[in-house]
Amino acid sequence: MKSQINWASVFYITGLISLIIGIIDPLEGSLVITVGSVLLAISTYKTKDRYRKFFFTTMAMIITGVFFLFYFSWLGGFGGKSTLSLWWGTLILPYPIGWLTTIVLLIIRFIKKLKHKTKQ
Repeated sequence: MKSQINWASVFYITGLISLIIGIIDPLEGSLVITVGSVLLAISTYKTKDRYRKFFFTTMAMIITGVFFLFYFSWLGGFGGKSTLSLWWGTLILPYPIGWLTTIVLLIIRFIKKLKHKTKQ
């Protein structure tokens, strides 16, 4: 007898762990956080979660912020002796905002599941 793997659960748990592990070092861990947010978005899409649009929005924010993070790093940074002013750093802001929003969404989902289970 073959057992079916619930890929949505695997993606969810892997994405959650990736989001938490990646924050240990936000620069090098940004790729881990990006993969984690993509896995969470896929998981919520597969399960038709009511927050899936929010997870896809935060995924897009994280990808955008991480892209600019690596792009500015490739250019040599910003501020100081660089040719780019500090204002270019605002393009990196979607990354931490997206991560924080994802964590808040996960907490909200967890609390609502707890409330739903206690009612039954």
